[in-house]
Amino acid sequence: MENLIPKKVLVADDDPDTVLVLEQGLKHAGYIVATARDGEEALVRFKEFRPDLVILDVEMPRLTGWEVLERIKSGWKSKRVPVMMLTARDSDDDKIRGYEHGVSFYVTKPFNLQKLLPVIRSLTRIE
Repeated sequence: MENLIPKKVLVADDDPDTVLVLEQGLKHAGYIVATARDGEEALVRFKEFRPDLVILDVEMPRLTGWEVLERIKSGWKSKRVPVMMLTARDSDDDKIRGYEHGVSFYVTKPFNLQKLLPVIRSLTRIE
């Protein structure tokens, strides 16, 4: 009986359209969703919401996605939370940097939510 308790996903992106698509799509798929519009808000929401997965943009105000990732991965409990980078930055250097710093999956925009859902389901099964 897998996924009896709904999994929680934090979406952190400063683009309202991206947030809306992810929030609606994830809720429709059965997830509980919290959102943040900048890096500082993402860290506050992370601590309050305690998500099972973080979907994180790189280019955000106040703190970048890289800075948020670094802070999440520096905590002894929080470092186990999977992080998916969802960003327009598509250079190999950015992807390598992400994976070297603990990103579980790196996706470039534009994205297809239907193609991402199996990956999201896989990442939220990690205990």
